[in-house]
Amino acid sequence: MKVFSFLAQGKVALVAGGDSGIGRSVCYHYAKEGATIAFTYVKGDEDIDAKDTLDIINESKMEGSVDPIAIPADLRYDKNCKNVVDEVIAKYGGIDVLVNLPAVQYYTYSYSLDEITEERLEKVFRTNIFSYFFLTKHALKHMKEGSNIINTTSVLAYNPDPPSWLDYTSTKGAIVSFTRGLALHLTEKKIRVNGVAPGPIWTPLQASVLNDEDIARFGSTVPMNRAGQPYEIAPSYVFLASEDSSYITGQVLHPNGIALKHLHVTAYDNTRISATSTCNTIYVMCIQIFIQFSFIQLVILVTA
Repeated sequence: MKVFSFLAQGKVALVAGGDSGIGRSVCYHYAKEGATIAFTYVKGDEDIDAKDTLDIINESKMEGSVDPIAIPADLRYDKNCKNVVDEVIAKYGGIDVLVNLPAVQYYTYSYSLDEITEERLEKVFRTNIFSYFFLTKHALKHMKEGSNIINTTSVLAYNPDPPSWLDYTSTKGAIVSFTRGLALHLTEKKIRVNGVAPGPIWTPLQASVLNDEDIARFGSTVPMNRAGQPYEIAPSYVFLASEDSSYITGQVLHPNGIALKHLHVTAYDNTRISATSTCNTIYVMCIQIFIQFSFIQLVILVTA
């Protein structure tokens, strides 16, 4: 028996940045659930990754599923995002799930804003948030009632410590606001919009930006004492694309190994209570209950 009631066979998922890491795992899990997959990659830098991901999808897809496609694209620019969507529509005729995953980051070793140049800042924002706007804008023209958009933010949007990725964390905070606002905007169209905020996860992105010392420590500050793997994150994307999450929109899932040490966050982002510990959270709840009970008693006395 399947855990999730995902898309019926033949539904189309466009996974932006699906060639490696979390994106590749999402493609694999979606293919196992019967979806038809299109994903993007950066030509020249990720050609081998894209070929490997295509092989994985073809080996994993359900019998009768349409063959996947890999689309090379620089998603920092609106025109390129439109071309990606147009290619998917020409091939499959529609888009049922849009997964936004593109990301680039640079480690700021000096903790100084001087290290973040204008060129670098523009590249980070264009990759990490402009692409989400552009792809979503063009994909929405072909998405129908029941479709889903899933954005990828980060634990660093909620707890930007250490401040080594200040430009990166800024974009991840923007993605949270984009997700919430877009969800409200699309409610009447019955298109759901949610997000996933992974904690420290082993992906090629980490290996490309961290030095040897930081790689050795990566994930060690998490209470689970390890970084996660992409296959531990992908099920969140499956759930949010499934009918099992039909009453969830404007939310962010947090598969992070309890990486938020100073902020208590529940499974759904907008129900979080700021507190330094679970004990403080319980204390706040008890005070609220006490105030409500006292108010009820006062109403009884006044009306008696």
